[in-house]
Order: sequence, then structure tokens, then C-alpha cells
Amino acid sequence: MYLRYALMPVLTAVCLLLPACAWGSGPAAPVAQRTITGRPDFPGEMPGPINKKAIQSVHFRYEPAFEEPMMAVDITPDTVTIMGPAEATQEQMAAFIKKRNPNPKTNCTVEEMVSFYYQEAGAEGVRPDVALCQALKETGFFAYGGDVAPKQNNFCGLGATGNHEPGYSFATPQLGVRAHIQHLLAYAKYKPPGQKLVDPRYQHVVKNRPDLHGKVLTWTKLNGNWAVPGKNYGQEILMLWREAQAPDGSTAALNAAQKKVSQAPDEAINLIYRGIVYYNRDDFQNALADFTAARKFSPESGEALFNLALTSEKLGDKKAARKAYDELLKLQPNTNQAWYNRALLRYQAKDYDGAIADLRQLLTIEERSADAQNLIGLCHIAQKKYDEAWKDFAAAGKINSANMNVLANQFIIMACLK
Repeated sequence: MYLRYALMPVLTAVCLLLPACAWGSGPAAPVAQRTITGRPDFPGEMPGPINKKAIQSVHFRYEPAFEEPMMAVDITPDTVTIMGPAEATQEQMAAFIKKRNPNPKTNCTVEEMVSFYYQEAGAEGVRPDVALCQALKETGFFAYGGDVAPKQNNFCGLGATGNHEPGYSFATPQLGVRAHIQHLLAYAKYKPPGQKLVDPRYQHVVKNRPDLHGKVLTWTKLNGNWAVPGKNYGQEILMLWREAQAPDGSTAALNAAQKKVSQAPDEAINLIYRGIVYYNRDDFQNALADFTAARKFSPESGEALFNLALTSEKLGDKKAARKAYDELLKLQPNTNQAWYNRALLRYQAKDYDGAIADLRQLLTIEERSADAQNLIGLCHIAQKKYDEAWKDFAAAGKINSANMNVLANQFIIMACLK
């Protein structure tokens, strides 16, 4: 009882950070760029019984569905090398970061950060756009929330081995980028970096990991090596890379898409490209037609299926969306976004056991998904399993202490105790 009332001023602070609509039907609304210092420690066990009337009158928060369509590429993930030129432009990468996180916690501008990656990676022959996508995955688009803090300029988790070990710090963002690129070189090349060594772990790989040094040539080979267990680590980086290259909804993009399709109308990759342009123009009927045609020409296209699901949801056809996700997850069972989106459909349909099963499957692929763990908590709330929900939110908070949905939910359930 004492802890609940002691936390009320902090709960008030959290409420002030959130727009009024954040306490509505469930999905997270954008959060004001302010921080709460000293995240409170919640008890490991729920410290009292739930006031059932109170908990039925509040609304918990969750991350909305992934809504960015997937780009199709004519290469398989296992063939994308660590070494090579950029395919996305610096302008595309900067826009991509700002779209996903309008307020990144960086010690320089977004444009400067992108430039550092293109300078440092370009000088060493590493793909700068993919390396930057690895940093986006590691930092949550520079939102952080794990063991590494923004002030460290550590963009790839160097030395952050878990158990609250923050890893190494670098004096400037550019040096942090250089260390990241040099660590990639330790895996991908025998030849040492061209610039002065700043990666504290480079020699460790060279001397102690002959099984890895110079032998990890593709991004998917980082699975289980850079990140442990990291079963889908490289694929997730490449998904971000493909997303960054997706066209926008501009007239220029549409003209380019029309030209692609006119030159090769039976190529699924071109239809998917044009479908994404239509999708970004909110022309969902034409987008659906293109994604459907792409599926016809390429039945194994996971991108066409995922985009079909997104577009069907936009058109209000949840049954068709669910069918597309079902087919996609049979075809490509490591598609994280599809597991989460299907879990949300199940949650909204009150199929809580099904949603939990999907989210737990997602956590076997990406064990660092605070959003998945948080949504399991909401399923348990709906099932009136409040003790389990309390533990779910605690587990999600350990994964990402800066996740505002999780923090808000912990305060809400605390405020609902008798």
C-alpha cells in the first residue's frame, strides 16, 4: 500500500508525458521527448490483490502493428556480404531513422550520424547502409533502453555482455562508429583496419577466435556469433535495410514504378515496388491489386504476402489479413513482424491463448522484444491472470527500461491494487 502511494507522484509525471489519447483504446501514441530520471524498482511479486473494478476501467498500452511494407529484392539474405558498396543513399537512411524515431538520443544530428557511417564504413569497404541498420537494431533506432546508454557512443553493443554490463564508451560519435566498423572487419577480413585501431575487442577476435576472424563474410553469418543466441540476427538487420530502401508515395516514385512495371509486367519485384508506392499514397485498392498479382507470379514471395496482409488490414478485411499471415508464417517462420501482427489480430479477436502462442514464438526468435513480452502481459490481464501480467511487465522492463508502454503499464497495474 505504501509503495503504491509513494509512486503516485511518478505516475502523475508519466501521465504528463503522454498525450490524452494514450489512455484510450490501447495502441501507444507518440510520447513527448522528456525523460523520467530514476526508473522506480517494482516488486518482483505483485504486492497485493487487484481491485477488479478499477482494473476494468483502465486501458493498458501496447505497440501498434508493424505497418511498413516489405521491399522485395532479387538477392537472398544469405548472399548479402558485409563488404561492399551502399545501395541506400544517405538521404534515404536519414529519412528512415527520423520516420521510425523523430527524437533519437544521439550526440550529433541524424545527418551527421549517417555521414559518419558512410565515411568510416566506406573507407574500409564495409556496406555503410547495412552497418547503420545494425546500429539501428542494436540501439532501437537510437532510443536505447537496454544496458548501453546514449552518452557512451557505443552503437553496436561492444562489451555489453548482459547482466547490466554497459560495455565500452567512446569520446565522440564518429569514434564510436569507427569502433563498430573495425569490429565488423575483425569478422569479415584478415587485413587489419586502415585507420588507427579504436575497437577494444578487435584483437580479442583476432587472437582468440580463429574460427571467426576473417571468415564471417555475410550478415547472416553473424547469427549466434555477434549476438547470442541471435538465431535471426542478420536477417533482422537486412529487413531494416530493405525497409530503408522502400519507395515513398511521391509522384516521382510512382512514375519510376510505372516504368518498372511497363518494362517487365510479370516481374513480382516490380509489382511489389509499385504496390508499395500505392500503399504509401493511401491508394490501398491499387496496392492490393499489385501485391495480389505479385503473389501470382511469385507464390513463394514473403514480401507479397506480408504486404497483402498490411493492405487487407488497411481496407478493414482482417480475415484476409489473417489468412495472409498464416500463409507467410508457414513459408517463412522467422518473420518477426508477421508473428507480432498476427498476435495483435488474435488479441483484438479475444483469442488470448493464440496471441500468447504467437508472441512466445516471436520471443524464441527475438528474445529482446519488450513489445512482445508487454503484449503477453495484456493477454494475461484480459484472462484475469494478474500475477502473471505483473511478472510479464517486469520481464519487459528488464528487456527495455525505456519502453514507455511497459513503464506506463507497470504504473497502471500498481494503481489498480487494493
